[in-house]
Amino acid sequence: MSPARRRRIVVLTGGVGGAKLVDGLYRLLPPDSLTAVVNTGDDFRHLGLAISPDIDTLLYTVSGRANRAQGWGREGETWEFMAALRSIGGPGWFQLGDGDLALHVARTHALAQGQSLSTVIAGFASAWGLAMRVLPMSDDPVATIVDTDEGSLAFQIYFVERRCAPAVRAIRFDGAVAARALPEALAAIAEADAIFIAPSNPWLSVDPLLALPGMRQALAQARVPVVAISPLVGGQAVKGPTAKLMGELGLTANNAAIAAHYAGLIDALIVHEGDDQPDGVTCHATNTLMPGERDRMRLAREALALAKTLTQ
Repeated sequence: MSPARRRRIVVLTGGVGGAKLVDGLYRLLPPDSLTAVVNTGDDFRHLGLAISPDIDTLLYTVSGRANRAQGWGREGETWEFMAALRSIGGPGWFQLGDGDLALHVARTHALAQGQSLSTVIAGFASAWGLAMRVLPMSDDPVATIVDTDEGSLAFQIYFVERRCAPAVRAIRFDGAVAARALPEALAAIAEADAIFIAPSNPWLSVDPLLALPGMRQALAQARVPVVAISPLVGGQAVKGPTAKLMGELGLTANNAAIAAHYAGLIDALIVHEGDDQPDGVTCHATNTLMPGERDRMRLAREALALAKTLTQ
């Protein structure tokens, strides 16, 4: 009798919460059965360097290099570069740690040599011994632009420099219509046994992926369970501006709004225990907080079990 085929799992993700879920799945699954498709709408150029915040956060988290206290950046980071930069009047609003700079310099150099972003990221993952696939959503540039009461702001200006203070009026993804979803990402979705949408900000971290031609259709046409994990706990986001953003867009910060946003794409929604469970979609309530590795594995295990029940 031939061995049972491994389940192929795909996660659409961005940000710290998404990286934690991927880490939990990575600890449970055969690593080569897991694919993360990562938001690159946050990517930008700073001081001439190509920076991919969501991809780097995932790489740091799954490889055990992430700063445990803040969730992003590297553990044991030093800041000599930033101190020297500020001493000559350079911009200090975006923190670049000394170790973090290695990824940005290597990525910028490789891109300048003609390598694709997906090739560069695969090289980083391989160098750190990660057997899972970490795929940027596209090799083409897409820029998240936030239209606010202070005008249109590039995402990192809004998120980091302005600390999400401006009121949001709309969000757009420059370059998305002309960009090409990474073929490997679309193929992974088509071949998956289960697909998860991580507890990432739906509007800022997941919508850039869905804005790519073919990506939304691939999810809608998937013949396997698509399960989203709500980023809300008690009507608030664990990290980031999700609840504030929802209010500014005229939405109530609850799971009903999350489910409505993913209508037509998901088969189930995992919500935090005690929070609202919207009608019209299968809901599973549990503790969705992931402060440590055991919590990440527990939530990942429940997500996998839920997806399996939906196939029966």
